[in-house]
Amino acid sequence: MIISKEKSMADIDPATPLKQFKPRHKFFVGIDSDGCAFDTMGIKQRECFCPWLIACFGLQPVARAVRECKEFADLFSKTRGANRHKTNRRIIAELLPEHPMTKARGFEVPQYPHYFAWVDDPASLLSNDGLRHAIEKTTDPDAKKELQLALTWSERVNWAIGETVRNMPPFPNVRQSLEKIQPLADVIVVSATPDEALNREWQEHNIAKYVEVIAGQEMGTKTQHLGFVTKGRYEKNHVLMIGDAPGDMKAARANDALFYPINPSDEIESWKRFSDEAFNKFINGEYAGEYEEKLIAQFDSYLPELPPWQQRLA
Repeated sequence: MIISKEKSMADIDPATPLKQFKPRHKFFVGIDSDGCAFDTMGIKQRECFCPWLIACFGLQPVARAVRECKEFADLFSKTRGANRHKTNRRIIAELLPEHPMTKARGFEVPQYPHYFAWVDDPASLLSNDGLRHAIEKTTDPDAKKELQLALTWSERVNWAIGETVRNMPPFPNVRQSLEKIQPLADVIVVSATPDEALNREWQEHNIAKYVEVIAGQEMGTKTQHLGFVTKGRYEKNHVLMIGDAPGDMKAARANDALFYPINPSDEIESWKRFSDEAFNKFINGEYAGEYEEKLIAQFDSYLPELPPWQQRLA
């Protein structure tokens, strides 16, 4: 089994295991990790990401509001599962300034235009290595300072995850599903999580043996992961992405792949349905069309557009 390892920008292309992937089956299944295969998303966001977001970006006076924004943006909205830097930008630049607590206290949310510009640049690799490369490249001291702050935050989050997120097993029915998939389809992990955490979690619970590549943020985006592995290698409707976030569905659609949703807060039943019913439909050519559309409509209902504080005012 090929397992990715974090590499510096100067090393060989980290996506090589994906680009050189050789299919063994007619079917392919990509699986997201955090919040999809593992019940790790909540603890990571609440106990690792959020405390350091408050500490590093000077948001202590409105810490409670930050927690509410983080909970909404990363767990229960249509940006669930987005890259950590994209969500930071959404919280700091959009959600937090409009939060009732922020307004009531007259708190001016610090802004980080150079960091946000890096996040918005399509050419940016939104990872720690990408930040290091951007810091080395820029000659603007203000940009360097902001990017270094973002890197410090991201590194502390990774440290906190390593210290905090342990003994978190996969959701019930995940192992059974992997056992069912492996004989019939090629399987890889498609994730925006750093490689180190992914490898540790999948190995810790002895399920890494069911997948052929564990692809994290160092190998590119989820859209790129799927494209590298599946383009020109599988027939139409023979590629399926399993995910718990709109970004997973977007990555599937960008690669003309089918999508199976793991519904937030209803993950156990979602995996049971996959194992009992959906995978068989996929293999038998009965998944695309009405069945998939019904599942996606249900999934969409779990992720509202407006945050709770705006819903209360509506």
